[in-house]
Amino acid sequence: MAARSRPGACMLPKTPSFSLTGKTALVIGAGRGIGLAAAAALAQAGAVVTLVARSMDDLEEASKLINAEGGKSNYIALDVKDSRAVSHAIAEGGPFDILVNSAGINRPKPLVDTADEDIDAVFDLNVKAAFHLCRAVAKGMLRAGIPGSIINISSQMGHVGSPGRTVYCASKHALEGMTKALAWELGPHGIRVNTLCPTFIETALTADMFEAPGFREWVTSRIALGRVGRVEEVMGAVVFLASDASTLMTGSALMLDGGWTAA
Repeated sequence: MAARSRPGACMLPKTPSFSLTGKTALVIGAGRGIGLAAAAALAQAGAVVTLVARSMDDLEEASKLINAEGGKSNYIALDVKDSRAVSHAIAEGGPFDILVNSAGINRPKPLVDTADEDIDAVFDLNVKAAFHLCRAVAKGMLRAGIPGSIINISSQMGHVGSPGRTVYCASKHALEGMTKALAWELGPHGIRVNTLCPTFIETALTADMFEAPGFREWVTSRIALGRVGRVEEVMGAVVFLASDASTLMTGSALMLDGGWTAA
């Protein structure tokens, strides 16, 4: 007599989908650099992407490129430091399933040369604006009763220290703390909040830094892979955090640091 098979005994689990078809995404700082790469990645994965930055010219060009490749995108020129403008724009355009907070600034200086205006500029964009955006997007998600993914672009400097980067490190450590708190607050509603932490990436923002004598050598000596990163190397991680492939991940930091923090 043939043995009866147990229900499910030979069934393989199915890999969760990385597709974002049917999702809407809001990407901040999407005109260039990591933000543009994130917007392109989400669009290529099927999401309808709203690009946000201050420069209308950058936004028009970025959206044109995405749409020319078959993606779907639109854009909003917005100063994300203006909390009222942020709330209005997101209420008008949302709700969104995905938020990528990619706007950021760095003013590397020794502590004793750091002016109050440097502190204010870095914290206003890296921390306060990120808070405004998380708050506005989360409100839309909660009102609509939808789950979602909030991705805060942090840095390896949110986990370590570095000379000349006291203000930047402080801002990114603050972003890490905010992310952990939001993960607990929004988790019961199915809203996940994580950070993505790159090492130094070749972008317009870092170009001047790499022109300084000895700086590239200093950086690469601290990266196990022996090189700086490329924006393309951030794109897969953004899609992972935005998609069903990471539904058990919240309050976490996804390190893309080439081994910097492993030392």
